[in-house]
Amino acid sequence: MDRLQVVLAQLSPRLGDFEWNLDKHHEWIREARARGAQLIIFPELGLTGYQVQDMTLDIARPLVHPQIQSLIEASREIDIVFSFVEETSHHLFHVSAVYASEGKVRAVHRKVYLPTYGMFDERRYFAPGTRFQTFSGTPAGSAGMLLCEDAWHVTSPYLLALGGANFMIVTASSPARDVTDAHYFGSQRFWRELLRVYAQTYGCPIAFVNRVGVEDGISFFGGSGAVSPEGDWLFTAPTVEEGMFSIQLDLRSVRRARFSTPILRDERPLLVQRELERILRQREETQCDWAPNSQPEGERT
Repeated sequence: MDRLQVVLAQLSPRLGDFEWNLDKHHEWIREARARGAQLIIFPELGLTGYQVQDMTLDIARPLVHPQIQSLIEASREIDIVFSFVEETSHHLFHVSAVYASEGKVRAVHRKVYLPTYGMFDERRYFAPGTRFQTFSGTPAGSAGMLLCEDAWHVTSPYLLALGGANFMIVTASSPARDVTDAHYFGSQRFWRELLRVYAQTYGCPIAFVNRVGVEDGISFFGGSGAVSPEGDWLFTAPTVEEGMFSIQLDLRSVRRARFSTPILRDERPLLVQRELERILRQREETQCDWAPNSQPEGERT
């Protein structure tokens, strides 16, 4: 397949209103199908809203829940990426994204990095995921997903790229912070620079979908879009404006980009593994040196 038709669903979910958000998802899925899209991507926690906090027990759903299964069933005619608070069989609660296709779950990504600083308090309510895994069965071939803060850690897309991802999907609930100029919020500018570097470094397109709307005085900027493997922003959605935005990705550009700039080809994962092991050993030794009952050499009696 040479080209991929994608709809970026820049949604403004209602906080805690699972039924309304689910209906909105189905409505937009039908519209995306009518447009001829092969994939529709919803933002992080599009089914629940972001500031769920003490509502977590009420809005969490297992994958087998009929409401979740209704979205998986809807993927028989169009691939769907959606996000919600997932409850596991062991009653752990994760911020999760699902890639559904042909009526099946192709992948579930559980957010690994849970921000708990400044205005964020995710680690108080959610359990972290434990892996970055690529998956097949998409129109773009092998793909990988990241959830918001995951992408702010450079090892996350690195692991997806090493795992063979030809396409990366980043969904977010990123707030509008720091007005730096007339065009972009500071947080939006950071996202644009970050994803441009990732796409160009690993030679793969990246689709970014960020929510809009306001919750508890927090405004989410939107600005969804797509970056080419050459690092060019192909499209940027308006800020703070809800909408469905259709884009077309040229999948042939992955081949060209990885040939002309073979950074991924020349990567040395075994060297990285050895160096990480060395650094971890050094950290353990340093921690032992500074244990509460230890004293520096020359001061011990």
